[in-house]
Parts: sequence; C-alpha cells; structure tokens
Amino acid sequence: MRFSKYYIKTLKEVPKEADVTSHILMMRAGMIKKLASGIYSYLPLGYKVIKKLETIIREEMDNAGAHELFMPVLQPAELWKETGRWEAMGPEMIRLKDRHNRDFILGPTHEEVITDIIRNDISSYKSLPFNLYQIQTKFRDERRPRFGLMRGREFSMTDGYSFHTTQECLDKEFNNMKEAYGKVFDRCGLHYRPVEADSGAIGGSGSQEFHVLADSGEDEIIFCDSCNYASNLEAARSKLENAPKEELKEASLLDTPNISKIDDVVNYLKVPVNKTVKAMMYRDVVNDDIYMVLIRGDFEVNEVKLRNLIDTIDVIMLTDEELINAGLIKGYIGPYGIDLTNIKVIADNSILEISNHTAGGNKIDTHYMDVNYGRDYTANLTGDVRSSKPGETCSKCDGQLQSARGIETGHIFKLGTKYSISMKATYLNENGIAQPIIMGCYGLGVTRTVAAAIEQSHDENGIIWPISLAPFIVDVIPASLKDEVQMNLAEEIYSSLKKEGIDTIIDDRDERVGFKFKDADLIGIPFKIISGKRASEGIVEIKVRKTGESFEINKNEVLDKIQELIKKY
Repeated sequence: MRFSKYYIKTLKEVPKEADVTSHILMMRAGMIKKLASGIYSYLPLGYKVIKKLETIIREEMDNAGAHELFMPVLQPAELWKETGRWEAMGPEMIRLKDRHNRDFILGPTHEEVITDIIRNDISSYKSLPFNLYQIQTKFRDERRPRFGLMRGREFSMTDGYSFHTTQECLDKEFNNMKEAYGKVFDRCGLHYRPVEADSGAIGGSGSQEFHVLADSGEDEIIFCDSCNYASNLEAARSKLENAPKEELKEASLLDTPNISKIDDVVNYLKVPVNKTVKAMMYRDVVNDDIYMVLIRGDFEVNEVKLRNLIDTIDVIMLTDEELINAGLIKGYIGPYGIDLTNIKVIADNSILEISNHTAGGNKIDTHYMDVNYGRDYTANLTGDVRSSKPGETCSKCDGQLQSARGIETGHIFKLGTKYSISMKATYLNENGIAQPIIMGCYGLGVTRTVAAAIEQSHDENGIIWPISLAPFIVDVIPASLKDEVQMNLAEEIYSSLKKEGIDTIIDDRDERVGFKFKDADLIGIPFKIISGKRASEGIVEIKVRKTGESFEINKNEVLDKIQELIKKY
C-alpha cells in the first residue's frame, strides 16, 4: 500500500471534542470521524485495526467450538415484551415504529433474538449443547456518550450464546469461553484481568468481566495481593471485621448540636467509627417504596448490591425535599425511635453484630447511643450492600485488597433459564419430559477493545500498537523522493516485505522526512525502515516504535530482522 494513495487524514491539533487519549489519538491519526454525539465513521486505518481484531476473535471462537451466525439489528418489540425487558431496559433502547405503526428497536443485545431462533429449532436433548456467536453492530442511547469509541451510541460487539441441558455443562462452556477470551486479549498484547462482576440488565446467576488495565479506566477493580481473587467494585466482597462484642447497655438520647456528619459525631461523642450506624434513604424507582439502608459509619452503600437485594431495576437517594415530606431530618435519621410504617429497613451485614452503636436520634441535634440491632429494631431485609475498598481483608484468604483502574472489554454470563422460561424455549429430555434450555452469554466489545489498547499503550508522540492490531506493521520511508537511489532501495524493500506477507506501507508522499516520521509515530506503526544517506551502500535504518531502538542494517538482512522483531514484540 502507498501512503499517497491511502485515505489518511492526520491532524496536528487536538480535536476540541476529544477528552481521553484514545479519542484524541484516533481522531488525530485519521482513524475515526464523528458524525453525531456517540456515532463515528471508521475510516480506513481505524477499520483495518477493527478487522484485524475481528479476525483474532473469529479464530479463537471457532477454535473453542463456537459457530458464527448473523442476526438482525432491527428487532420486534414483541420479543422484548416476552422477557419483560421492553420496559426494564428503559431509555437506553433506541425505539422506532415501521409504516404499520409496529414497535421495533435497534438491538442493544440479542438474547431475545437468539432464544427465538433456537426455541423453534431445538426439540431434543440430542441437539444440545452448542454455541453460536456473531460480530454485530449494537445500539444504546447512552445518556452521556463520551470518550470516543469507549462509550458510544453505536458500536461493534461480539456476542455469543451457548445452550445446555445441565448446569455442569454450562459451567464447562463458561470456562471454555473464559479461556477463549483470554486468548484473544493475550494475542492483542493487552494487560488485563478477569474479575467477578454483577450481571446487570442481562441477568443470570453468575458473571465475570474482562478489564484492560489503564489509569484512564472508568471502573475500579478490586483484587487481592495474595490470591487470584479479583472483582469489579460493584461485586467486590471483603471480610467483615467488627469491634469485639460487649455487654449490652440501655439506649440513651444525647444532644449533638450542629453535629450531623459521621466524622463530627465520632469526634464529639468520642466513639469509634466502627460503632456508628448511618441511615441512607433510598427510593425504588419501580414502585416508589422508601428504604432506610443502615450501614456502618465508615462504609459506603453499594447501590448495585442494594438494587440486587431489593430485586429492582434501580434505586435513587431521596432528595432533601423528599426527606422533609417524609418527616425525616437530614443528618439525624436513625432506626430507633421512629415510625417505620411507610419505610422498609435494610440492614447491611456490617451492623448486625455491633454492640452498643450510635445512630441518628430522629430529632434535630440529637443522636442515640448504645442502640442494638435485634433488641431495639430489626430490618425487613439483611445482606451485603457495602462497597469493599483497598486495605480491607480478602474474602477468600488473609491477603489485603488493592485497587486498579480498568476498562471493561468483555463480559461473560451464566444466564441459566432466565430467557428460556420466559420465552418457552424447551427441549425433551431422555424421558420425553419438557425442560427449559440452560443458557450462557458471552460478550466482547470490539471497538471498545481497540480504544482500550490505545489507552494502555501510547506516548506523547501517538499510538503504540501491538503487532497483531497495527494497521500496518512496517512503514518504509525514503528520505528524499528526488534521490533515485533512495527511492529504488525503498521500493525494493517494500516489494520484498509485501511478497513475504508482511503488512507494509511505503510513504511516497512529497513531504519532509520529519513530517513522515511524526505521522508514522502518531498512527503507531511498529517499525520504520528509512532509506536515507547510506542507501548507495545498501544500508537502511530500522526504528522500533515501542522502544525507540534503532539499527543500521544491510538491505539483504532486512527481512530476517523484521521477522525477528515481529516475534520479539
């Protein structure tokens, strides 16, 4: 390929709308172009990277025994109403009507479609198990599209679905897909972690996310420094360590003038923070139920865990106005001495064993001391609704939890029978009895992985692609187009590398050599071969983008050296 003939429009300046490194560099390198908020055209360089990643994904999915298909983007509302997700998915779904006024969506995911396919085709246990996948465009009407390809309204994703007769069979395929996804990320040269995760709107009994580690990552990853435990913050768990049990005392109401925050309560009353309980007020967005969530004073409520415990779509904290309307006093709310007729109480596990704790007095400028769960109040629900944090003890060993930032690029789920029951996808077992098909689901963000690779590997000059994803592996650069010897040598090397199947471009533009170097580094081409002053001797210079190494080498050794460097990097 020749630079002069390829559609590459690089930019010197940072685009005003770009706010993270991958967004900036992909736009500057001429890989993407914005059409509307969260919607991008993939230009030839960027699309070439995407296609290389798709090839890796196809090879690993095929090797893992999955079979590729292709499902429609346009999906009828009826399927989503069968599973209840027509309402549950909310405003993220892009909805439309056809000329007959029938409701459709642009698919954000394909669980309903794939279940509809197999329920009409599968009747016997003899047809199971199997795994189907696709690489498809998805649509989600993000409230705040941002970060380029990291969080867009239109994006490319691999989604796979497996079908089983037993949980053991699903578990085996879940591990098979976990291994396959790991191989994809390994081949992409990415530093990543598989972590425990919340299943979210997809549902199911268990899930794991794959996170590419990068300082710019949206998600916080919690992991153990001693064992292999890792989780995203939404699902992370740690060992609970409370103060020693004490003989119970009688509760008493104390004046705490202008003292409403936990830190101030601790200092004023001279009590340890792990013997305080704070009350956080939430509303279930589905049925408007009000919840008082009780948690130890030094912990924070994890709203994903709370949502899962209540089994609802979402929860939001009460506003100051809503607190007043409910007769509650901000900063002084507690579970003791209050009318709970219209309030449901949720107690985090952290408070169940605390002896003689401090809580809000439900009157301005007051707090109770020596309140005890079980004696003075109880809860409608108890469970783990707290966020684990670095420094706490691992839930699986005695190691210490640490944290890192990550970009979610893959998510695999054990769906179980969530969709097969609601959509009546069954098979006949060995005894001729109808059973719901057990399902798994496996998603890998194609465009997001491309962006994550840039977030993880770049410098002040531009992108540093791994060999497997680079749009071109070698850039042959003649220092001067007017020097016939330099041009002939560059053409000779370019032709020899192409002949050997090495993805090579020659920069035959009539530009200064420094300009060409900057473009090559911005685009992230792993190796530059410069035909310059020593061309008459048959000597060229090879520069490695990742390390900055430079070699002068005879033209006859170029092929062997490039092949050596490709294996090395």
